[in-house]
Amino acid sequence: MRRSMLFIPGNTPNLLINGGFLGADALIFDLEDAVSPDEKDAARILVRNIMKYMDLRGCETIVRINSIDTDYWKADLEQIMPRKPGWIMLPKTGCAADVLTADAEISRWEERLGMEPNTVRLMPLIETALGVENAFAIASASKRVGAIFLGAEDLTADLRCKRTKGGAEIDYARSRMVMAARAAEVDVYDTPFTDVNDDEGIRTDAEYAKSLGFTGKASISPRHVGVINEVFSPSMKDIKYAYEVMDAIRLAHEQGRGAIALHGKMIDAPIVARAQQTIAMAEEMGVGKAVQHEE
Repeated sequence: MRRSMLFIPGNTPNLLINGGFLGADALIFDLEDAVSPDEKDAARILVRNIMKYMDLRGCETIVRINSIDTDYWKADLEQIMPRKPGWIMLPKTGCAADVLTADAEISRWEERLGMEPNTVRLMPLIETALGVENAFAIASASKRVGAIFLGAEDLTADLRCKRTKGGAEIDYARSRMVMAARAAEVDVYDTPFTDVNDDEGIRTDAEYAKSLGFTGKASISPRHVGVINEVFSPSMKDIKYAYEVMDAIRLAHEQGRGAIALHGKMIDAPIVARAQQTIAMAEEMGVGKAVQHEE
């Protein structure tokens, strides 16, 4: 379950040390935009040591390395790969060839370290017009790709438009990303909401992203994590209905019926699929059985 992903700059020891206590499902240790060139070496070592020595309380680890058009990305992997990160985030991914370049280098490290192939997953960060147009090619370029992620700040700069809270300027990119990800059968994550003081805005933005089909959402502030987790979690009502759907389908099968209605609505394959997804998330959250056995 990866509802929320929290960016933590790789050169901020206090945040890195406390990352596991901030409530996010995944932590993105950032070696790219958040770190100035003269601090790259120190940030790599700091992130490496955090991953080696700190208890991150079950949080998934994602490391945003520098883009493959820089002199930094291979040095990033040299420090990070021995710590076996769950994911590598590849910024400025513009085409399938970028994915394959990173994939080949990660594969060399896996072989060198005696790791199974594709142990470390790849999450391309799509943040250019070219990347959006190539979203499906990127998402399907390698078995290592398990998710794609929209970066709206750099994208709007590339589009030469203003980044707004309403987000109308990224509507096309959001929809294109979700469509590409679902077609490639990978997850897809929404861009952070950057006003850390707007509690109403983050909820609205997260709810809109969920309505489009995003798997989850990233954040640059711990303050937003709780709202994102809440929005991308099924409600108790949703969970209860999902179990009712599965009970109805079970009853239909026992009675040899091809169709069955629940609360006046026919239960078809898409409803069953959504119910199964809801139950899987509820059980991962540890609340599924409790809701199922409520009277």
